[in-house]
Order: sequence, then C-alpha cells, then structure tokens
Amino acid sequence: MENFMFQNTTKIIFGKGTQKLVGEEVRNFSNRILLHYGGGSIKKTGLYDEVIKSLKEAHIEVVELPGVKPNPRLGLVAEGIKICRNEGINFILAVGGGSVIDSAKAIALGINFNGKIWDFFTGKAKPEKAAPVGVILTIPAAGSESSNVTVITNEDGLIKKGFHSDLIRPKFAILNPEITFSLPEFQAACGACDAMAHVMERYFTHTENVDLTDRLCEATIKTVIENAPISIKKTNDYNSRAEIMWASTIAHNDILSTGRIGDWGSHKIGHEISAIYDTAHGASLAIVFPAWMKHALKDRENVFKLYQYAVRVFDVDPLFASKKDIALEGIRRLQQFLKGINLPTTLDDINISDDMFEKMAEKCVQFGPVGKFKRLFKEDVLAILRLAG
Repeated sequence: MENFMFQNTTKIIFGKGTQKLVGEEVRNFSNRILLHYGGGSIKKTGLYDEVIKSLKEAHIEVVELPGVKPNPRLGLVAEGIKICRNEGINFILAVGGGSVIDSAKAIALGINFNGKIWDFFTGKAKPEKAAPVGVILTIPAAGSESSNVTVITNEDGLIKKGFHSDLIRPKFAILNPEITFSLPEFQAACGACDAMAHVMERYFTHTENVDLTDRLCEATIKTVIENAPISIKKTNDYNSRAEIMWASTIAHNDILSTGRIGDWGSHKIGHEISAIYDTAHGASLAIVFPAWMKHALKDRENVFKLYQYAVRVFDVDPLFASKKDIALEGIRRLQQFLKGINLPTTLDDINISDDMFEKMAEKCVQFGPVGKFKRLFKEDVLAILRLAG
C-alpha cells in the first residue's frame, strides 16, 4: 500500500427534500451568487422554483448563467468569469450534473486569476485560490459534487482536459434522489456507467496489499450493477436511485483511491471521443473500457487483476477455465450488462468510423503516454480504438 493523505471537505446533505435547505447553506458563504445550470430541465421539473424560493428566503441575490452543455465548453466558462467579475460575485451555485459542476469549478478558478484559464489545464499555471462552489446534484454520474476535478472542452482544437486541485472541491453538495426521477433512461444508464468507470480506473492497479480498497471498489461496482436496471426501468424507485446516487459520489470522492495508484487511460481515450463527436461521457466509457480491458489482458502481469475483477464483480466461477479465459468472460459479462441497460459498446453502435482514429490517438498522447496499470502509447490507443470499432 502506498502512503496517502485523505481529506474530503465537501459537506454532503443527502435525502428527500434537501434542496429546500440550499439558501441556508449558501448564506454561510455569500449573499450574492452566480446560479449556474444547463438547459430548461430544472425549470420543467420545478426544481428551479424551489431553489429560487429558498435563496430569496435567505436574502440571497442571484445572477443567472444557464446554457451549460454536456462536455462543458471553455467559452461559457469565460463568460461566467466575466459576469462574476463585473457583478462582484465570489460564490457559484451549480444546479445540475457533472457538466454544470465542472463548469462552475472552472469559473471559480478564473474569477481571481489574471491569466488564461486554459493555462491551468495545460499545466502552464497553478491556482493560488478559487471561489467557493456549492452543488445541487441532478444527475448521479460524474461524482464532481465532491471531487477535486474539473473537465472542460476547449472549442479551439476540440481538446478536452481535466484539472485537479483541492481548491475546487465543493463546499457542500445537496443530493436528493427524488430529483433524479425525471432523468431520461439513457442519461441514467450513462450515469451508472460513469460511476462504474470511476471505480474501475482506481481498481486496476499494480499496487499490492490494497485489500480493503479492492473490496470497497468491488462493493461499489456491484451496487451499481444491481441497482442500475431497477432505477432505469422504475424511474420513481427511491431506494435504487438513492443507492446509485451515493455510489456515484463514493466512486469519485477519493476514498477508493487511498493507498493505490489508479490507471485513467480509458478516461483519456474517452475524452478524445467525446471532444470530437460530443458523445455522452458515460457512453464513450461504455465503449472504451471493455476494449481497454482486452488490450491490457495481452500483458501477462495484468491478467491476475482482470481475473480477480471477473470473479469478484461478475461472479465468474474461479474454476471455470484459465485465469485469462476467466478474465475474458468477465469482460463479456461487463459488455452484456452495458448492453442490457441500452448503452453502446462499440464505436459502430454510435456510427463512428475509423476516420479520426489517428488524430484521436495523437491527441491522447501528445504530452506523453497515458495510463498506469497499462502504459499506453499511440499504437496502444490505436489498438484500443480498433478493438472498440
């Protein structure tokens, strides 16, 4: 087990009706805020009215910036920074899923920074401070509600990159599973895959003696596997939605990272797909992860962990065959599960040909190889894309 420090300062407020507490929470930080959200869904469901009412009762002045899209854009981040500076705002309330939260975090980084915000994402600059962010989560998926990560797409070159800093971990996150009842089936399925992928990126490691976090990872993935089909088909089933919502938060709040070195190669490839084709993040991961597993399995030193995953997560009989064949059966069952919740598992499923494979592979490794469990160079990325074709 590796040395580690763990500190997650996000206050989680979980359960029915908790969105009504937002004014009280925001008041601890500011009386003038930027309300950041996506399209019109929060207005259709009535959540917007509830939020505004709570904020007004707490005497909070609100300036709004809607319009966040999936794979949030740098242009809107720049607009948010400008608004906050002009309006004297130093707190952002994100009401939405991972895209909205990531956009809010990036705005928070830029309010008090004189340089180009993209410099953080390219490693040219490091932040000294960030404005506080609060969250009302509407889509359990990305785990951004209590993570220290923001992922933004730069329209110039269609480059999607992430940035990590504890400065942007939200101050509070309100998680009410009832809010997710209105989610379309596809979004709910993408969210489930996103949560699983965050765990799997951590699970596949060569760090030894991490039995506790192995078991925590396995339990989190199995919880998603068991509850996702129920929550997708029974949209108002509170219990399954609650399990998925909490699992997606646990998947990315760093507790499952403790003492181990994760991989993150699949995410890098997935980012290239969604940056160019604007695919849903969870859908791109549903395509990439099984292909990455097949490619990783070619190296002898990777077989045991993939075998363990198959046995412990998908209950493949350990006496079924060789360890490699058992690992392949685990991959097959993962794909079967993803197909069962109507997610794409090949690039052909979403009409993506091999035209951009070369470009995606080059962009993926432009700053060097990616991945830790399986080190990926350009030819590896190309091989994975072909396996996913």
